Amino acid sequence: MAAQRRNLMQSHQSWTDDLPLCQMCGVGAATNCVYGPDGKGTQSHPNEDGHLRFRGEDGCFLYGVFNGYDGSRVASFASQCLTAELLLGQLNSSHTDSDVRRILTQAFDVVEKSYFETIDDALAEKAHLSNYLLPHNESQKVQERLKELEQEVSGGATAVVALILNNKLYIANVGTNRALLCKSSSDGQNQVLQIGRPHSTDNEDELQRLAALGVDSARVRQAGQIAGQSSTRRLGDYRVKFNYNEIDLLSAAKTRPIIAEPEIHGSQSLDSVTGFLLLMSEGLINALESAHGPEQANQEIVAMVAAELALQTSLEAVAQSVVERVKRLHHDVYVSGRQRATYCSRHEDMTLLIRTLNYPLADGVLTPTQGGRIYPVSVPYSNSQSTSKTSVTLSLVMPSQSTLTNGTNTASTLEEGTPTPGSQSPTATLQSTNTQTQSSSSSSGDGSLFRQRGSQAAQPDETGRVPPYVDFSQFYRLWGSDHSDSQSTQGGLGPQ
Repeated sequence: MAAQRRNLMQSHQSWTDDLPLCQMCGVGAATNCVYGPDGKGTQSHPNEDGHLRFRGEDGCFLYGVFNGYDGSRVASFASQCLTAELLLGQLNSSHTDSDVRRILTQAFDVVEKSYFETIDDALAEKAHLSNYLLPHNESQKVQERLKELEQEVSGGATAVVALILNNKLYIANVGTNRALLCKSSSDGQNQVLQIGRPHSTDNEDELQRLAALGVDSARVRQAGQIAGQSSTRRLGDYRVKFNYNEIDLLSAAKTRPIIAEPEIHGSQSLDSVTGFLLLMSEGLINALESAHGPEQANQEIVAMVAAELALQTSLEAVAQSVVERVKRLHHDVYVSGRQRATYCSRHEDMTLLIRTLNYPLADGVLTPTQGGRIYPVSVPYSNSQSTSKTSVTLSLVMPSQSTLTNGTNTASTLEEGTPTPGSQSPTATLQSTNTQTQSSSSSSGDGSLFRQRGSQAAQPDETGRVPPYVDFSQFYRLWGSDHSDSQSTQGGLGPQ
């Protein structure tokens, strides 16, 4: 059995390749990057993240994002083995919530034990060679072999898994990835719910669990990492599972302190829910928080997704566009030299999985009424009484005929955004269970932001450019009235 699992892990093909993919899901990814002094980035190691997104029988859907480290072996193995433990008839519509939670917990336990079975032989050989004295002329060969074995057995992964059964959502988390559920209401508000907390060295519940085992939780909090990782729960990583007594921070533990037991959240009914589910790897979260701080990271990523859903016709394109936006934000902060640039010298692999819940995609990016194309125009705006950076997004609609028409005026914490065609923008208002975004907006009831011109204004000239049709004077007057430095209110802030 161990040999079969080893062959499965080393194979370039997976039996899960033949399972039906969920078509209501999209995945975006970016590899790790280290920036040089000139701002150019280089990849420091192969991609270590993994994911799964399958549709099972009996209305069952399974999704997961895995953040690997010290190699991709554990993330790859876990994505395959977990699928086998959950989508081969183990789940059906007759199961209760307690049944589902039990099956999920058992599946993670099997994944952990199965992985260690695949490296049993390598661990045994490593232990044998480490204690075996050889003549000097053979010592170099032994050291080379020990290095190969160490690469074969090292590594681990964290995981966040979402299961939908009977239209109920269950989240199983091990480590520091993140799950967000965004619910959109009929009035255009987005309620953002983070499901569970990361199992990290600053999680009070996890520190109490370690303290109960004899570990000095204050030292763990101060160190911020255990064997190079901030997670207190992980899959694989034999060093902290079998040799924890040799690790200074964990040496006093009565039993294994770093575990692979998932924290299960659910069920949460998805009946009548309109919105989307996001599963994110730690690398994506850290990149965004490094660039903009952790305070509004959840709201920012949801606003990005909502904006891309209004523009893209493919979920795959939506997910990839959001990842690219986070990557670009992270890079721009680094090259800017601003205060947070020191946090942005590098980022790890990033993975984003989006599962829509009765949420419409853009239909060719056309508005149903004007038949025009949406062009978002963002201009910076900050209230003099608030230090938070916001922007006003004017959603301009290029009409196919007749005169230009005002678009919906919305507010966003992002530098870019666009409303959902035919409805209020999903980025208009963002709410969460513990914080609320600060936003500012201005409007012009008489439509004076737009110069009323004929349809010929929408036609490009010989250079391929469209003549200007937006007058920002009203905006600059509103902007200037909120600032005590008495800026010119007659368009003096804009181009002269």
